[in-house]
Amino acid sequence: MPSPDVTLLKRRALTLGLAAAGTVVFWALGLPLPFLFGPLTACLLAALAGAPLRGLGTISVAARTILGVAVGASLTPDVVARIPQMAASVALIPLYIAVIGLVGVPFFRKVYGFDWATSWYAAMPGGLQDMVIFGQEAGGDIRALSLIHATRVLIIVTVAPLILTLGFGVTLDNPIGVPASELPLDEMLIMVAAALVGWKGGEKIGLFGASILGPMIVTGALSMLDVIHFRPPAEAILTAQFMIGIGIGVGYVGVTLQEIRRDVSAGVVFVLLLAGLAALFTEIVVLFGLAAPVDGFLAFAPGGQAEMTVLAIIVGADLGYIIVHHLTRVLLVISGAPVAARLMRLDRRQAQDRDRTRKKEDGT
Repeated sequence: MPSPDVTLLKRRALTLGLAAAGTVVFWALGLPLPFLFGPLTACLLAALAGAPLRGLGTISVAARTILGVAVGASLTPDVVARIPQMAASVALIPLYIAVIGLVGVPFFRKVYGFDWATSWYAAMPGGLQDMVIFGQEAGGDIRALSLIHATRVLIIVTVAPLILTLGFGVTLDNPIGVPASELPLDEMLIMVAAALVGWKGGEKIGLFGASILGPMIVTGALSMLDVIHFRPPAEAILTAQFMIGIGIGVGYVGVTLQEIRRDVSAGVVFVLLLAGLAALFTEIVVLFGLAAPVDGFLAFAPGGQAEMTVLAIIVGADLGYIIVHHLTRVLLVISGAPVAARLMRLDRRQAQDRDRTRKKEDGT
């Protein structure tokens, strides 16, 4: 009988092989974003077919540091000087989150019958890992939260490029970076150091989203100091896309028909509701001249930081504007999570007290 380590390696090897095959097929057929959609499609189909896939763990997390460095390298003095101009648009983010909560929590609670903790964290447009962790601490259904958020990210990543190309008329072939062979070696080494220091340093101080935000902060400081002048090489950005594709696909490993009927379908319907809200807020910022259409769309699209960063780079959008909005959204959702968890624990205790009181009264 193979040891657990050997089994894990075999599953990861299978996952990598399928992801690579998917990338090659998409590339050969000339399909868009082969390094993102190739592994995503291959792993998703294999997961739904019951294949024993496994994520790549620390390697996947490390790949996210590339996006943090890419964002940080885009934080130039010019971008920072424009932050006050974004104030009116950023000020809409709290309202956006509040509306999502007012729509989403009753939707999951009343329509699908989830408990309060699961309903709250399923509705909140935060990062998948963050919402699952906070939801678990609040007593929510981990598996349901994982599938709902994975479905949200999957649909947004799949549909957003279609909206961008068909609705906004942009192309997906914007240069994502220069090849590594054309970048100064010393600058690439500095990027690697910034990624590691930011990631591990962020984890040590308890920074949420440390794999992205840590490298972003360190690289942003180096960019402002005129030490870094380029984004990571194209090969690194493609690697990040590849890992994101795998991560989304393997999120469906072990999914059952019951989970598809309830959890996945809830995620699909909720994404449609989110799409309407995102379209409304995008229209507001565009009509008031606060953002260009593509920038407004990507800033309010309720996807994950990593996925939206990739799309912003691919279409050549204003990365600084988009990331400021997503960081604000994530900060608000994360900072509000502990408060919500305490309120839900209090609500559960009060409900338990009421049940005990009712039972005593019935007994007398």
